[in-house]
Amino acid sequence: MYIQNNTRDVLLFVFIIIMISCGAPEKKPTNDIKEKKPERATLPSFDSDSAFYYLKTQVAFGPRVPNTESHRECANYLIKILDRFADTIYVQETTVTAFDRTKLDIKNIIGSFNPENTSRILLAAHWDTRPFADEDPDPENFYTPIEGANDGASGVAVLLEIARLLYKNPIETGIDIILFDAEDYGAHSRHNKNAEDTWALGSQYWSQNPHVPNYFARFGILLDMVGAPNATFKHEGYSMYFAPNIVRRVWQTAQSAGYGNYFLNQKAGYIMDDHFYINKYRNIPTINIIHQDDSTPHGFFEHWHTVKDVVENIDKNTLKSVGQTVLNVIYEN
Repeated sequence: MYIQNNTRDVLLFVFIIIMISCGAPEKKPTNDIKEKKPERATLPSFDSDSAFYYLKTQVAFGPRVPNTESHRECANYLIKILDRFADTIYVQETTVTAFDRTKLDIKNIIGSFNPENTSRILLAAHWDTRPFADEDPDPENFYTPIEGANDGASGVAVLLEIARLLYKNPIETGIDIILFDAEDYGAHSRHNKNAEDTWALGSQYWSQNPHVPNYFARFGILLDMVGAPNATFKHEGYSMYFAPNIVRRVWQTAQSAGYGNYFLNQKAGYIMDDHFYINKYRNIPTINIIHQDDSTPHGFFEHWHTVKDVVENIDKNTLKSVGQTVLNVIYEN
């Protein structure tokens, strides 16, 4: 009698377990459950080694002068890298006319993060290089294309690393990274130094024909020549004219991060660069972080527009100071 009652109890228990199991909802595998974005993104640390790799890769293509094979190959590389990280990529192709009437086939390359967000920040640099080393101390080099490790590749390298970090550490703000072409195909200094509108041809075109109709951003930051040793970034004239509050904010951010030896609270000259046309035609308050140096004859870094603008004259510490400052600005925005 005891054994029979125990068997009945066991069978009843098994029956209840089976009924509960049949009625329970199926649990989805954890890899099918979409992770929620963090409410506040963690501020990433800028990796200067990674940025330096992007810089060296660009330079390895050779001078990135429009209408050359090196230019076309580098464009494909930049498109591939930005496409890996950005939500949406645009390649704006057009033909512009240089100061010497040469027709240049150019590409503005744009990577957008959170393209649906109307609250946007613009980050930019130029990816082409100077077709002439017209500031070289040796006249034999006046018509030699430059490698442009600092003048071109450094700003692009910083932005590619920022793109990688945005991909790994997403934020809700809309970010557009724009790599402008044909910035450095301005008039040869031995002929006509003052032909201002012969520079920044890619940004002139984009500013009047943006990749998105009626494009607007709350503010913009342009990077130009941000890799030389002991670089000094001052309050560039057009930046202060069009966007003084953004200048003060960025410089304060840099100094708070410990980069006050790079970002100096000093007035500097007016530089005709991509940011000028963004301000002029799109009315986006845009500043220029650009190396200005009173100790050189031209007011820029020592090897500006010479054949010595090479990888060996790049300092990772400078890349870090600029990259981390920009990251701090956009993540704390």
